Amino acid sequence: MSETAKWYVIHTYSGYENKVSQNIEKVVENHKLDDLIHEVKVPMETVIEMKDDKRQEVERKIFPGYVLVKMILTDDSWYVVRNIRGVTGFVGSASKPIPLTEKEVKALGVEVKTLITGYDVGDTVKVIHGPLDGFIGIIESMDVENNSVMVVVSMFGRETPVELELDQIVNCD
Repeated sequence: MSETAKWYVIHTYSGYENKVSQNIEKVVENHKLDDLIHEVKVPMETVIEMKDDKRQEVERKIFPGYVLVKMILTDDSWYVVRNIRGVTGFVGSASKPIPLTEKEVKALGVEVKTLITGYDVGDTVKVIHGPLDGFIGIIESMDVENNSVMVVVSMFGRETPVELELDQIVNCD
């Protein structure tokens, strides 16, 4: 199947989010639909509440009344999800659900993509793109999530930290 799965938002009765999620997963399992419906999530966050002068960590729904589903949209997958008890519909027009954009998926933190860099703090690297192309430096710090790395290079006889993107450097062997 050439079509890729996308994230869709389902509207549910408030308080039914977990039940809807479980029911979708059961239907997917029972009807062998895991090639169409890949993942179901109820976005949660951990918050600290004060109750009777005691701090308590509690899981709370980020979007009450909504469930996220990663699926390939076909008539079958739409019908199955739409007819789960507690589902009131998809977000989008009644006839065609609208998938979340990559930017929205990233902002919601629905999918966490891990980038393996092969670099460590202290590694000697060479800059291969940009105005410092050809400079050699040592990695001082890394922020993989934001695709940045702080490299100390020697410029005009002085150690100078510069912020680069991860694809601007290669390891020196």
